[in-house]
Amino acid sequence: MKEIEKLYDRIIQRVNINLRELEFDVNPYVQKLIPFVQMVKFYAFYGISPHHPLNFQFRYSNLAGSYFLGRCKVTNSLLYKSDIRGDELKKKGDLFQYQDYEVPVSDNEEIDIQDSLLIKTLVHNYSHDPETLEKFFITDTIAMNYANIHGSPSNGSFLGVFATVDLTTIRDCVIGNFSYVQAGEISHLHLAPGTIWVRNPGIFNFFYQHPIDKLNDYIYFTAGTPPQGLFMDFIEDRKEAFQRVFDMVHIEHNVPVPNNASLDRYAVTKGQTHIGENVLVAQRAFLQNAWLGKGANAQENCFIINSRLEGFNVTAHGAKICEAHLGKNVFVGFNSFLRGRPDNRLTIGDDTIVMPHTIIDSREPLAIPAEHLVWGMIKDQNDLKTNSMSIEAFSALDESISIGGMFFEGSGARFISAFKDRINHILEANGAFFNGSDRKGHAQKNQNISFNTIQPYPEGMRKGLFPTIIIEP
Repeated sequence: MKEIEKLYDRIIQRVNINLRELEFDVNPYVQKLIPFVQMVKFYAFYGISPHHPLNFQFRYSNLAGSYFLGRCKVTNSLLYKSDIRGDELKKKGDLFQYQDYEVPVSDNEEIDIQDSLLIKTLVHNYSHDPETLEKFFITDTIAMNYANIHGSPSNGSFLGVFATVDLTTIRDCVIGNFSYVQAGEISHLHLAPGTIWVRNPGIFNFFYQHPIDKLNDYIYFTAGTPPQGLFMDFIEDRKEAFQRVFDMVHIEHNVPVPNNASLDRYAVTKGQTHIGENVLVAQRAFLQNAWLGKGANAQENCFIINSRLEGFNVTAHGAKICEAHLGKNVFVGFNSFLRGRPDNRLTIGDDTIVMPHTIIDSREPLAIPAEHLVWGMIKDQNDLKTNSMSIEAFSALDESISIGGMFFEGSGARFISAFKDRINHILEANGAFFNGSDRKGHAQKNQNISFNTIQPYPEGMRKGLFPTIIIEP
Protein backbone atom coordinates (compact mmCIF):
# COMPACT_ATOMS: atom_id res chain seq x y z
CA MET A 1 0.00 0.00 0.00
CA LYS A 2 3.06 2.25 -0.12
CA GLU A 3 2.17 3.65 -3.53
CA ILE A 4 -1.22 4.95 -2.43
CA GLU A 5 0.38 6.61 0.61
CA LYS A 6 2.91 8.34 -1.66
CA LEU A 7 0.09 9.52 -3.91
CA TYR A 8 -1.82 10.90 -0.92
CA ASP A 9 1.23 12.92 0.16
CA ARG A 10 1.85 14.11 -3.39
CA ILE A 11 -1.67 15.55 -3.70
CA ILE A 12 -1.48 17.32 -0.33
CA GLN A 13 1.85 18.89 -1.26
CA ARG A 14 0.61 20.13 -4.63
CA VAL A 15 -2.52 21.71 -3.16
CA ASN A 16 -0.51 23.37 -0.39
CA ILE A 17 1.86 24.90 -2.92
CA ASN A 18 -1.09 26.50 -4.70
CA LEU A 19 -2.58 27.81 -1.44
CA ARG A 20 0.67 29.17 0.02
CA GLU A 21 -0.38 32.80 -0.49
CA LEU A 22 -3.50 32.16 1.60
CA GLU A 23 -1.30 30.46 4.24
CA PHE A 24 -3.74 27.55 4.30
CA ASP A 25 -2.42 24.08 5.12
CA VAL A 26 -4.71 21.26 3.96
CA ASN A 27 -2.68 18.54 5.65
CA PRO A 28 -4.36 18.57 9.10
CA TYR A 29 -7.80 18.53 7.45
CA VAL A 30 -7.26 15.37 5.44
CA GLN A 31 -4.62 13.29 7.23
CA LYS A 32 -6.15 10.07 8.57
CA LEU A 33 -9.62 11.26 7.54
CA ILE A 34 -10.08 8.14 5.41
CA PRO A 35 -8.16 5.01 6.50
CA PHE A 36 -6.30 3.59 3.52
CA VAL A 37 -7.99 0.25 4.09
CA GLN A 38 -11.28 1.91 3.09
CA MET A 39 -9.85 2.64 -0.33
CA VAL A 40 -9.34 -1.06 -0.94
CA LYS A 41 -12.79 -2.26 0.15
CA PHE A 42 -14.95 -0.72 -2.58
CA TYR A 43 -15.20 -1.29 -6.31
CA ALA A 44 -15.64 1.54 -8.81
CA PHE A 45 -18.37 1.38 -11.42
CA TYR A 46 -19.26 3.04 -14.70
CA GLY A 47 -22.34 3.28 -16.87
CA ILE A 48 -22.76 2.47 -20.54
CA SER A 49 -25.75 3.45 -22.65
CA PRO A 50 -26.41 4.31 -26.30
CA HIS A 51 -27.31 7.88 -25.28
CA HIS A 52 -24.08 8.83 -23.51
CA PRO A 53 -20.54 9.25 -24.86
CA LEU A 54 -18.01 6.68 -23.64
CA ASN A 55 -14.31 7.22 -23.03
CA PHE A 56 -12.62 6.54 -19.71
CA GLN A 57 -8.92 6.67 -18.89
CA PHE A 58 -7.76 5.80 -15.37
CA ARG A 59 -4.05 6.01 -14.51
CA TYR A 60 -2.24 5.62 -11.17
CA SER A 61 -5.38 6.42 -9.17
CA ASN A 62 -7.74 5.06 -6.54
CA LEU A 63 -11.44 5.11 -7.45
CA ALA A 64 -13.03 3.38 -4.45
CA GLY A 65 -16.83 3.44 -4.62
CA SER A 66 -16.88 6.07 -7.38
CA TYR A 67 -19.25 6.23 -10.35
CA PHE A 68 -18.46 7.43 -13.86
CA LEU A 69 -20.66 8.30 -16.83
CA GLY A 70 -19.58 9.95 -20.06
CA ARG A 71 -16.04 11.03 -20.95
CA CYS A 72 -13.55 11.22 -18.11
CA LYS A 73 -9.80 11.01 -17.51
CA VAL A 74 -8.38 10.46 -14.00
CA THR A 75 -4.62 10.67 -13.36
CA ASN A 76 -2.66 10.60 -10.09
CA SER A 77 -5.84 11.11 -8.07
CA LEU A 78 -7.83 9.63 -5.21
CA LEU A 79 -11.60 9.53 -5.69
CA TYR A 80 -13.49 8.07 -2.75
CA LYS A 81 -17.20 7.35 -3.31
CA SER A 82 -17.49 10.28 -5.72
CA ASP A 83 -19.86 10.67 -8.67
CA ILE A 84 -18.41 11.93 -11.94
CA ARG A 85 -21.26 12.56 -14.37
CA GLY A 86 -20.24 13.52 -17.87
CA ASP A 87 -23.64 13.08 -19.49
CA GLU A 88 -24.06 16.80 -20.21
CA LEU A 89 -20.62 17.53 -21.62
CA LYS A 90 -20.39 19.67 -24.74
CA LYS A 91 -20.09 17.89 -28.08
CA LYS A 92 -17.99 18.63 -31.12
CA GLY A 93 -19.88 21.09 -33.31
CA ASP A 94 -21.86 22.68 -30.47
CA LEU A 95 -21.96 26.46 -30.23
CA PHE A 96 -21.15 27.75 -26.76
CA GLN A 97 -22.96 31.00 -25.96
CA TYR A 98 -20.97 33.42 -23.81
CA GLN A 99 -22.25 36.99 -23.56
CA ASP A 100 -22.33 38.18 -27.17
CA TYR A 101 -20.03 35.41 -28.43
CA GLU A 102 -20.96 32.11 -30.05
CA VAL A 103 -17.87 29.96 -29.78
CA PRO A 104 -17.71 26.68 -31.73
CA VAL A 105 -16.68 23.56 -29.79
CA SER A 106 -13.86 21.88 -31.73
CA ASP A 107 -13.83 18.52 -29.93
CA ASN A 108 -15.94 16.46 -27.53
CA GLU A 109 -15.48 17.77 -24.01
CA GLU A 110 -14.09 15.56 -21.25
CA ILE A 111 -13.68 15.82 -17.49
CA ASP A 112 -9.96 15.78 -16.68
CA ILE A 113 -9.06 15.10 -13.03
CA GLN A 114 -5.39 15.27 -12.08
CA ASP A 115 -3.50 15.28 -8.78
CA SER A 116 -6.71 15.68 -6.80
CA LEU A 117 -8.51 14.14 -3.82
CA LEU A 118 -12.30 14.08 -4.05
CA ILE A 119 -14.22 12.63 -1.09
CA LYS A 120 -17.89 11.85 -1.73
CA THR A 121 -17.91 14.70 -4.22
CA LEU A 122 -20.27 15.20 -7.13
CA VAL A 123 -18.80 16.47 -10.41
CA HIS A 124 -21.44 17.29 -13.01
CA ASN A 125 -22.46 19.44 -15.96
CA TYR A 126 -20.06 20.97 -18.48
CA SER A 127 -17.38 23.62 -18.10
CA HIS A 128 -18.85 27.11 -18.23
CA ASP A 129 -15.43 28.65 -18.77
CA PRO A 130 -15.20 29.99 -22.35
CA GLU A 131 -11.42 29.53 -22.20
CA THR A 132 -11.65 25.76 -21.65
CA LEU A 133 -14.50 24.63 -23.86
CA GLU A 134 -13.24 21.10 -24.48
CA LYS A 135 -11.76 20.32 -21.06
CA PHE A 136 -13.49 20.46 -17.67
CA PHE A 137 -10.35 20.36 -15.53
CA ILE A 138 -9.98 19.61 -11.83
CA THR A 139 -6.30 19.79 -10.91
CA ASP A 140 -4.40 20.04 -7.61
CA THR A 141 -7.73 20.20 -5.79
CA ILE A 142 -9.12 18.65 -2.62
CA ALA A 143 -12.90 18.48 -2.14
CA MET A 144 -14.36 17.20 1.11
CA ASN A 145 -17.49 15.23 1.97
CA TYR A 146 -20.59 16.03 -0.10
CA ALA A 147 -19.05 18.93 -1.98
CA ASN A 148 -20.42 19.80 -5.44
CA ILE A 149 -18.25 20.82 -8.36
CA HIS A 150 -20.85 21.81 -10.93
CA GLY A 151 -19.66 23.10 -14.28
CA SER A 152 -16.71 24.64 -12.43
CA PRO A 153 -13.10 24.05 -13.47
CA SER A 154 -10.84 24.07 -10.42
CA ASN A 155 -7.10 24.45 -9.97
CA GLY A 156 -5.17 24.48 -6.69
CA SER A 157 -8.20 24.77 -4.43
CA PHE A 158 -9.79 23.30 -1.30
CA LEU A 159 -13.54 22.79 -0.88
CA GLY A 160 -14.89 22.22 2.61
CA VAL A 161 -17.64 19.84 3.68
CA PHE A 162 -20.95 20.45 1.82
CA ALA A 163 -19.34 23.27 -0.19
CA THR A 164 -20.62 23.99 -3.71
CA VAL A 165 -18.88 25.69 -6.61
CA ASP A 166 -21.38 26.29 -9.38
CA LEU A 167 -20.66 27.63 -12.89
CA THR A 168 -17.49 29.24 -11.56
CA THR A 169 -13.83 28.77 -12.43
CA ILE A 170 -11.76 28.78 -9.24
CA ARG A 171 -8.00 29.05 -8.90
CA ASP A 172 -6.05 28.92 -5.64
CA CYS A 173 -9.16 29.31 -3.47
CA VAL A 174 -10.47 27.96 -0.18
CA ILE A 175 -14.23 27.48 -0.13
CA GLY A 176 -15.51 27.12 3.44
CA ASN A 177 -17.89 24.47 4.75
CA PHE A 178 -21.46 24.80 3.45
CA SER A 179 -20.50 27.74 1.25
CA TYR A 180 -22.04 28.22 -2.18
CA VAL A 181 -20.44 30.33 -4.87
CA GLN A 182 -21.62 31.15 -8.39
CA ALA A 183 -19.47 34.05 -9.49
CA GLY A 184 -18.05 33.39 -12.95
CA GLU A 185 -14.35 33.33 -12.06
CA ILE A 186 -12.48 33.82 -8.78
CA SER A 187 -8.91 33.40 -7.62
CA HIS A 188 -6.90 33.66 -4.40
CA LEU A 189 -9.99 33.97 -2.21
CA HIS A 190 -10.77 32.35 1.14
CA LEU A 191 -14.54 32.20 1.66
CA ALA A 192 -15.72 31.75 5.24
CA PRO A 193 -18.05 28.84 6.11
CA GLY A 194 -21.69 29.48 5.27
CA THR A 195 -21.05 32.09 2.58
CA ILE A 196 -23.75 32.24 -0.13
CA TRP A 197 -22.56 34.33 -3.05
CA VAL A 198 -24.24 34.67 -6.46
CA ARG A 199 -22.75 37.27 -8.79
CA ASN A 200 -22.99 38.29 -12.39
CA PRO A 201 -20.47 41.14 -12.65
CA GLY A 202 -22.09 44.47 -13.49
CA ILE A 203 -25.61 42.99 -13.38
CA PHE A 204 -26.34 41.67 -9.87
CA ASN A 205 -24.65 40.56 -6.66
CA PHE A 206 -26.37 38.46 -3.95
CA PHE A 207 -24.56 37.80 -0.68
CA TYR A 208 -25.62 36.06 2.53
CA GLN A 209 -23.58 34.87 5.49
CA HIS A 210 -24.97 32.11 7.72
CA PRO A 211 -24.46 32.93 11.43
CA ILE A 212 -21.48 30.73 12.26
CA ASP A 213 -22.58 29.86 15.80
CA LYS A 214 -25.87 28.45 14.47
CA LEU A 215 -24.31 26.86 11.40
CA ASN A 216 -21.88 24.89 13.60
CA ASP A 217 -24.84 22.91 14.96
CA TYR A 218 -25.51 21.66 11.43
CA ILE A 219 -21.99 21.21 10.10
CA TYR A 220 -18.66 21.74 11.82
CA PHE A 221 -15.32 20.75 10.41
CA THR A 222 -11.93 22.03 11.40
CA ALA A 223 -8.34 20.80 11.32
CA GLY A 224 -7.76 17.63 13.29
CA THR A 225 -11.41 16.61 13.74
CA PRO A 226 -13.78 14.68 11.47
CA PRO A 227 -16.86 16.47 10.09
CA GLN A 228 -19.66 16.58 12.62
CA GLY A 229 -23.07 18.11 13.20
CA LEU A 230 -26.70 17.46 12.35
CA PHE A 231 -26.04 17.07 8.61
CA MET A 232 -23.49 14.34 9.18
CA ASP A 233 -25.72 12.58 11.72
CA PHE A 234 -28.63 12.75 9.28
CA ILE A 235 -26.66 10.94 6.58
CA GLU A 236 -24.97 8.47 8.94
CA ASP A 237 -28.36 7.40 10.33
CA ARG A 238 -29.41 6.33 6.83
CA LYS A 239 -26.12 4.95 5.58
CA GLU A 240 -27.05 1.30 6.11
CA ALA A 241 -29.92 1.61 3.64
CA PHE A 242 -27.35 2.07 0.86
CA GLN A 243 -25.33 -0.97 1.91
CA ARG A 244 -27.78 -3.42 0.32
CA VAL A 245 -27.94 -1.36 -2.87
CA PHE A 246 -24.18 -1.55 -3.37
CA ASP A 247 -23.69 -5.11 -2.12
CA MET A 248 -26.14 -6.77 -4.51
CA VAL A 249 -25.39 -7.26 -8.19
CA HIS A 250 -29.05 -7.34 -9.20
CA ILE A 251 -31.65 -5.35 -7.31
CA GLU A 252 -35.31 -4.75 -7.94
CA HIS A 253 -37.01 -1.69 -6.50
CA ASN A 254 -40.44 -2.30 -5.01
CA VAL A 255 -41.78 0.93 -6.52
CA PRO A 256 -43.73 1.02 -9.81
CA VAL A 257 -41.98 3.23 -12.35
CA PRO A 258 -43.79 4.62 -15.44
CA ASN A 259 -42.17 3.81 -18.78
CA ASN A 260 -41.24 7.47 -19.26
CA ALA A 261 -39.52 7.86 -15.86
CA SER A 262 -36.21 6.69 -14.43
CA LEU A 263 -35.32 5.29 -11.00
CA ASP A 264 -31.59 4.69 -10.72
CA ARG A 265 -30.38 1.25 -9.73
CA TYR A 266 -28.17 2.87 -7.04
CA ALA A 267 -30.99 4.86 -5.41
CA VAL A 268 -32.78 3.80 -2.20
CA THR A 269 -36.57 3.60 -1.99
CA LYS A 270 -38.47 2.79 1.19
CA GLY A 271 -42.06 2.83 2.41
CA GLN A 272 -44.95 4.07 0.31
CA THR A 273 -43.09 5.91 -2.42
CA HIS A 274 -44.74 7.13 -5.63
CA ILE A 275 -42.90 7.87 -8.89
CA GLY A 276 -44.89 9.93 -11.40
CA GLU A 277 -44.46 10.35 -15.13
CA ASN A 278 -41.23 11.92 -16.42
CA VAL A 279 -39.67 11.71 -12.96
CA LEU A 280 -35.89 11.36 -12.61
CA VAL A 281 -34.35 9.78 -9.51
CA ALA A 282 -30.56 9.82 -9.64
CA GLN A 283 -27.97 7.52 -8.07
CA ARG A 284 -27.45 7.82 -4.29
CA ALA A 285 -30.85 9.49 -3.89
CA PHE A 286 -32.89 8.37 -0.86
CA LEU A 287 -36.70 8.27 -1.02
CA GLN A 288 -38.86 7.24 1.92
CA ASN A 289 -42.62 7.71 1.82
CA ALA A 290 -42.00 10.22 -0.95
CA TRP A 291 -44.60 11.29 -3.52
CA LEU A 292 -43.04 12.70 -6.69
CA GLY A 293 -45.50 14.20 -9.17
CA LYS A 294 -45.07 14.48 -12.91
CA GLY A 295 -41.75 15.95 -14.02
CA ALA A 296 -40.23 16.15 -10.52
CA ASN A 297 -36.66 15.07 -9.90
CA ALA A 298 -34.42 13.96 -7.05
CA GLN A 299 -30.80 14.49 -7.95
CA GLU A 300 -27.66 12.89 -6.53
CA ASN A 301 -27.33 12.73 -2.72
CA CYS A 302 -30.91 14.00 -2.25
CA PHE A 303 -33.13 12.81 0.59
CA ILE A 304 -36.91 13.12 0.32
CA ILE A 305 -38.66 11.73 3.39
CA ASN A 306 -42.37 11.77 4.28
CA SER A 307 -42.90 14.51 1.74
CA ARG A 308 -45.04 15.28 -1.31
CA LEU A 309 -43.79 17.14 -4.39
CA GLU A 310 -46.68 18.06 -6.68
CA GLY A 311 -44.74 18.13 -9.93
CA PHE A 312 -42.04 19.82 -12.04
CA ASN A 313 -40.02 20.21 -8.86
CA VAL A 314 -36.23 20.50 -8.96
CA THR A 315 -34.49 19.02 -5.92
CA ALA A 316 -30.88 19.91 -6.67
CA HIS A 317 -27.80 17.91 -5.74
CA GLY A 318 -27.57 17.18 -2.02
CA ALA A 319 -30.87 18.81 -1.02
CA LYS A 320 -32.88 17.26 1.82
CA ILE A 321 -36.65 17.54 2.25
CA CYS A 322 -38.42 16.08 5.29
CA GLU A 323 -42.05 16.28 6.45
CA ALA A 324 -42.96 18.81 3.77
CA HIS A 325 -45.49 19.51 1.04
CA LEU A 326 -44.15 21.36 -1.99
CA GLY A 327 -46.41 22.81 -4.66
CA LYS A 328 -45.69 22.71 -8.38
CA ASN A 329 -42.56 24.23 -9.90
CA VAL A 330 -40.75 24.60 -6.58
CA PHE A 331 -36.97 24.79 -6.87
CA VAL A 332 -34.86 23.59 -3.92
CA GLY A 333 -31.20 24.52 -4.41
CA PHE A 334 -27.97 22.62 -3.80
CA ASN A 335 -27.44 21.15 -0.31
CA SER A 336 -30.49 22.91 1.12
CA PHE A 337 -32.02 21.40 4.25
CA LEU A 338 -35.80 21.64 4.59
CA ARG A 339 -37.33 19.98 7.64
CA GLY A 340 -40.78 20.20 9.09
CA ARG A 341 -42.10 17.90 11.81
CA PRO A 342 -44.77 15.18 11.60
CA ASP A 343 -47.24 17.34 13.54
CA ASN A 344 -45.91 20.64 12.19
CA ARG A 345 -45.51 20.26 8.46
CA LEU A 346 -43.62 22.61 6.21
CA THR A 347 -45.55 23.77 3.14
CA ILE A 348 -44.14 25.69 0.19
CA GLY A 349 -46.36 27.29 -2.44
CA ASP A 350 -46.14 26.96 -6.22
CA ASP A 351 -43.32 28.62 -8.20
CA THR A 352 -41.18 29.35 -5.14
CA ILE A 353 -37.37 29.44 -5.38
CA VAL A 354 -35.44 28.13 -2.38
CA MET A 355 -31.88 29.39 -2.78
CA PRO A 356 -28.95 26.95 -2.60
CA HIS A 357 -27.69 26.12 0.89
CA THR A 358 -30.85 27.35 2.61
CA ILE A 359 -31.72 25.86 6.01
CA ILE A 360 -35.41 25.73 6.96
CA ASP A 361 -35.76 23.83 10.23
CA SER A 362 -39.05 24.62 11.92
CA ARG A 363 -40.65 23.08 15.00
CA GLU A 364 -43.91 24.92 14.35
CA PRO A 365 -46.19 24.90 11.30
CA LEU A 366 -44.57 27.02 8.60
CA ALA A 367 -46.14 28.00 5.30
CA ILE A 368 -44.13 29.75 2.61
CA PRO A 369 -46.41 31.52 0.12
CA ALA A 370 -46.35 30.88 -3.60
CA GLU A 371 -43.95 32.79 -5.86
CA HIS A 372 -41.41 33.71 -3.21
CA LEU A 373 -37.62 33.77 -3.08
CA VAL A 374 -36.27 32.18 0.12
CA TRP A 375 -32.73 32.14 1.53
CA GLY A 376 -30.68 31.86 4.72
CA MET A 377 -31.54 30.14 7.98
CA ILE A 378 -35.21 29.96 9.00
CA LYS A 379 -36.55 28.51 12.23
CA ASP A 380 -39.91 30.28 12.53
CA GLN A 381 -42.24 32.85 11.05
CA ASN A 382 -40.13 35.78 12.23
CA ASP A 383 -37.06 34.40 10.43
CA LEU A 384 -39.14 33.97 7.29
CA LYS A 385 -39.92 37.70 7.24
CA THR A 386 -36.22 38.59 7.01
CA ASN A 387 -35.19 35.70 4.77
CA SER A 388 -37.75 35.83 1.98
CA MET A 389 -39.42 38.18 -0.46
CA SER A 390 -42.08 37.81 -3.10
CA ILE A 391 -40.60 37.24 -6.54
CA GLU A 392 -42.56 40.22 -7.80
CA ALA A 393 -41.04 42.53 -5.16
CA PHE A 394 -37.54 41.15 -5.67
CA SER A 395 -37.84 41.62 -9.43
CA ALA A 396 -38.60 45.29 -8.85
CA LEU A 397 -35.25 45.90 -7.10
CA ASP A 398 -32.82 48.08 -8.99
CA GLU A 399 -30.55 49.33 -6.22
CA SER A 400 -28.78 47.91 -3.17
CA ILE A 401 -30.81 46.48 -0.31
CA SER A 402 -29.94 44.79 2.98
CA ILE A 403 -32.35 42.49 4.81
CA GLY A 404 -31.17 40.57 7.86
CA GLY A 405 -27.94 38.88 6.80
CA MET A 406 -28.61 39.29 3.08
CA PHE A 407 -27.19 42.00 0.83
CA PHE A 408 -28.24 42.51 -2.78
CA GLU A 409 -27.32 45.05 -5.43
CA GLY A 410 -28.14 45.36 -9.10
CA SER A 411 -31.11 44.19 -11.12
CA GLY A 412 -33.56 42.00 -9.23
CA ALA A 413 -35.39 41.27 -12.48
CA ARG A 414 -32.22 39.92 -14.13
CA PHE A 415 -31.46 37.84 -11.02
CA ILE A 416 -34.91 36.21 -10.99
CA SER A 417 -34.88 35.76 -14.76
CA ALA A 418 -31.52 33.97 -14.59
CA PHE A 419 -32.85 31.57 -11.96
CA LYS A 420 -36.06 30.86 -13.88
CA ASP A 421 -34.17 30.24 -17.12
CA ARG A 422 -31.89 27.82 -15.35
CA ILE A 423 -34.73 25.97 -13.65
CA ASN A 424 -36.42 25.55 -17.02
CA HIS A 425 -33.16 24.24 -18.50
CA ILE A 426 -32.81 21.69 -15.67
CA LEU A 427 -36.35 20.43 -16.18
CA GLU A 428 -35.77 20.24 -19.93
CA ALA A 429 -32.48 18.34 -19.51
CA ASN A 430 -34.10 15.94 -17.06
CA GLY A 431 -36.95 15.11 -19.44
CA ALA A 432 -39.74 16.68 -17.38
CA PHE A 433 -41.46 17.94 -20.55
CA PHE A 434 -41.22 14.70 -22.54
CA ASN A 435 -44.44 14.35 -24.56
CA GLY A 436 -44.10 10.76 -25.71
CA SER A 437 -42.18 11.45 -28.89
CA ASP A 438 -39.70 14.27 -28.35
CA ARG A 439 -38.08 16.44 -25.63
CA LYS A 440 -36.39 13.40 -24.13
CA GLY A 441 -34.08 13.98 -21.17
CA HIS A 442 -32.29 12.03 -18.46
CA ALA A 443 -35.55 10.51 -17.18
CA GLN A 444 -35.95 8.71 -20.50
CA LYS A 445 -32.31 8.28 -21.59
CA ASN A 446 -31.18 6.79 -18.24
CA GLN A 447 -33.65 3.91 -18.34
CA ASN A 448 -31.26 1.52 -20.08
CA ILE A 449 -27.82 1.84 -18.57
CA SER A 450 -25.59 -1.17 -17.95
CA PHE A 451 -23.25 -0.90 -14.98
CA ASN A 452 -19.77 -2.41 -14.92
CA THR A 453 -17.38 -2.69 -12.00
CA ILE A 454 -13.61 -2.39 -11.76
CA GLN A 455 -11.41 -3.41 -8.85
CA PRO A 456 -8.12 -2.23 -7.31
CA TYR A 457 -4.96 -4.26 -6.62
CA PRO A 458 -5.82 -6.36 -3.54
CA GLU A 459 -2.29 -6.56 -2.09
CA GLY A 460 1.33 -5.59 -2.55
CA MET A 461 2.94 -2.19 -3.06
CA ARG A 462 0.10 -1.11 -5.38
CA LYS A 463 -2.63 -2.20 -2.97
CA GLY A 464 -5.60 0.17 -3.32
CA LEU A 465 -4.51 1.58 -6.67
CA PHE A 466 -6.49 0.68 -9.76
CA PRO A 467 -4.58 -0.60 -12.79
CA THR A 468 -4.28 1.65 -15.81
CA ILE A 469 -7.54 1.20 -17.68
CA ILE A 470 -8.68 2.69 -20.98
CA ILE A 471 -12.33 2.06 -21.93
CA GLU A 472 -13.42 3.20 -25.36
CA PRO A 473 -16.44 2.58 -27.59
